[in-house]
Amino acid sequence: MGNWYKINNENEVDSPALLVYPDRVQCNIELAMSMIGEVSRLRPHVKTHKTKEILQLQLNAGITKFKCATIAEAKMLGECGALDVLLAYPLYGPKIGRFLTLIKSYRGTKFSTIIDNEGAANALSEIALAAGEIINTYIDLNVGMGRTGISLGETALSLYRHSCQLAGLVVQGFHAYDGHVREVNLEKRKSICDRNFEPVAAMIRELDEENYPKPQIIIGGSPSFPIYAQYSEVECSPGTFVLWDKGYSDTLPEQRFLAAAVLLCRIVSMPGPDLLCIDLGYKAIASENLLERRVYFLNAEDLEPVSHSEEHMVLKAPSGQSWQVGDVLYALPIHICPTVALYDRLTVVQGQRTTDTWKVVARKRYP
Repeated sequence: MGNWYKINNENEVDSPALLVYPDRVQCNIELAMSMIGEVSRLRPHVKTHKTKEILQLQLNAGITKFKCATIAEAKMLGECGALDVLLAYPLYGPKIGRFLTLIKSYRGTKFSTIIDNEGAANALSEIALAAGEIINTYIDLNVGMGRTGISLGETALSLYRHSCQLAGLVVQGFHAYDGHVREVNLEKRKSICDRNFEPVAAMIRELDEENYPKPQIIIGGSPSFPIYAQYSEVECSPGTFVLWDKGYSDTLPEQRFLAAAVLLCRIVSMPGPDLLCIDLGYKAIASENLLERRVYFLNAEDLEPVSHSEEHMVLKAPSGQSWQVGDVLYALPIHICPTVALYDRLTVVQGQRTTDTWKVVARKRYP
């Protein structure tokens, strides 16, 4: 259906609004599960949607393991009864105490976090012992992203061995995120992923020779998902698949996920003969990309962004355009994850009408 995104009651929806289409979300969940085969190896990242309702759709599908980046997201997972949650973010300062509160508050959820240096391991061990708790940890590996993580090889193995000796910690395995791998060609992307995994496999073999229990491996994001889905020994943690976006639909053409979130916005002014001003400012769409790569208009492909500010975006239209103030535009964000974080709620669309709203509960840092 060419205009699958259009709603029949658009005059009832204030703008800007972020529309979500549950039927398409469900299709994306089913596709991700079919790609990996074993649901026990799928650990979706919830940073993309941050909502209990979408999480419940994943739980209903039989997914029990999840990954997150904030305490708020971890709390949402605990509240919804997720069985296994990795908070894949280094914990320092008050975050450690907040993490321990989660462990105590949601005993039915197994919480884990990441470490990439001995100081962090020692600090977590001391705090866990003082609280009478056990903290599950993964050694965070830097496989080229250059953001967090320890160098592979003996440096990482040394931290692994050291952490295994610390009371209060239980080392589960290794975590690695490879968001820097963006090669559009799937075969080239696979070669990079295979090469990145070789030193990880070597470390696992060495630990096996030293009689350590086999480490769990959590690796990859959306670009590497179809590659690591074929590695039977690892868990995969894509996140964007559940809502998808224009950015990944362009750069990951082999992945057939459906766009399931659409921005509804309106023309609020016409400052020139061929200029349209819409209510889609910085505060309504992720704006880390260049201006020409922030948004794609589904019902107006020929509109070109020329300026952007907090509450407005100005578009250049072809000569002779017939747009009017008040007209509705539908758009896909290039990057959906930080776009969702700008909204208090998602507006649910079923049968081409808005039917409900879902609160984006985990967008707040202190829920």
